Amino acid sequence: MTAAFKEWSIVVDALGRGEQIFILRKGGIHEGRGGFKMEHQEFALFPTLFHQQRDSVIPSAQARFDQISPFFPPPETLRIEYWAEVVEHHAIENFETVRALNGQHIWLEEVLADRFEWGREQLIYAILVRVHRLGLNLELPMLPEYGGCKSWVTLAHSVSAVGSEPVLDNAAFEERRAKFHQAISRK
Repeated sequence: MTAAFKEWSIVVDALGRGEQIFILRKGGIHEGRGGFKMEHQEFALFPTLFHQQRDSVIPSAQARFDQISPFFPPPETLRIEYWAEVVEHHAIENFETVRALNGQHIWLEEVLADRFEWGREQLIYAILVRVHRLGLNLELPMLPEYGGCKSWVTLAHSVSAVGSEPVLDNAAFEERRAKFHQAISRK
């Protein structure tokens, strides 16, 4: 696969450890008037240090960021450790529903409120993903075309899913999925 989804390194870490099973996305500035679109059903997770992510997550995730940041690759290197398959996605148009997801993700509520309010539409997308650890980590050169505030990039090298394993077993994933559904079905 060559499709990659850019997300904060600390969020990729949480997804890769099975701490959360969804991504909340409004869309990047470079995604234009149409905003975020669910373009791919399978993609590599592209960890980025773009923006001030440490201050935008809950205290336990800030501590985790401090723990893992010395091991981030140098700026000229992209390290891919995970890929994800989209199980389902939802446009959430009520911030109370977003708030009901607290405890299932690492973002600060005020960060999500800002994302929800940003732009023409008041909504945020919840992308439920099944994350897999690659059989071998892949280190690629960081190319200029990967830069900028955008969700999707096309990698110059293909990522192989051969030998990968889900980060959560089926029972754990389904338990978290049920909790996610319970939160988003609240009115």
